[in-house]
Amino acid sequence: MNFSELNPKTRASLTSLGLDPTLVVEIIRRAINEDLDGGQDVTTIATVDVNQKSIAQFSARKSGVIAGVVIAQATLEIVGISDVNVSVEDGLRVEAGALLLTARGNTREMLLAERTALNFLGHLSGIATLTQLWVAEVAKYKTQIRDTRKTTPGMRALEKFAVRMGGGTNHRLSLNASALIKDNHIESAGGVTEAFERLRSFDSEIEVEVEVDTLDQLKEVLPLKPNLILLDNMSVAECKEAVAITKGAIALEASGGLSLENAKEYAATGVAYLAVGALTHSAPVLDIGLDLKAEI
Repeated sequence: MNFSELNPKTRASLTSLGLDPTLVVEIIRRAINEDLDGGQDVTTIATVDVNQKSIAQFSARKSGVIAGVVIAQATLEIVGISDVNVSVEDGLRVEAGALLLTARGNTREMLLAERTALNFLGHLSGIATLTQLWVAEVAKYKTQIRDTRKTTPGMRALEKFAVRMGGGTNHRLSLNASALIKDNHIESAGGVTEAFERLRSFDSEIEVEVEVDTLDQLKEVLPLKPNLILLDNMSVAECKEAVAITKGAIALEASGGLSLENAKEYAATGVAYLAVGALTHSAPVLDIGLDLKAEI
């Protein structure tokens, strides 16, 4: 398929949201090519006149936080729809029935982009909506809600963008961005001190987080002065004690066993972050629909 180029304003919008336009275009093209599978949209080609024009309106069918409007816009532009008007900016909460985006153009191109645009918009808005629920739960505390690397392969940049739109913060985007010494690294290196020293010898400047399973491990790690310590599957009581032990010298992140029901209890312990993999791996899709009307 011959794809169109993005409008420079759309590229600028993506960049302002912390997204790489080149990567976004690559993801969208891959999704469209997956849909076509080397062929064509046989149903649309057979039933829709080549010159037919339509108006498409994307609307929220349920209330939630919107993320991915600019991705939907980019999807439409890439297949050839240049007349796109965005009604709701990414990161805003809307009620059911809210108009998000309106597009005008060739009906065949519109139908080709429809499902891919809705997939991006519904999935990313679902992540943003779930993230906002977590953020609201801990709003009275300084604790921040943070994502993990438990993302859909190939979609990490977009899913982490959606977390930001919901008010959450991002953990490392890649294995190269910062270091996280986990139990398997400790086992392989022969101990946490050995693992930490090897890492510092390899790169003296990189940010280092160390995972601990017990308070005794926490005490062993403290003299190493990592940037952050991850409290893995610790109870609320253990997290509270960990905060008392560290006395604010090193930021702490709670991970494992977290839920919306106990988020406040964990935040009340004083940890800096709650690491929530569910933000990206278990968020329900926000119901968003597209209404298409032939333009006369």
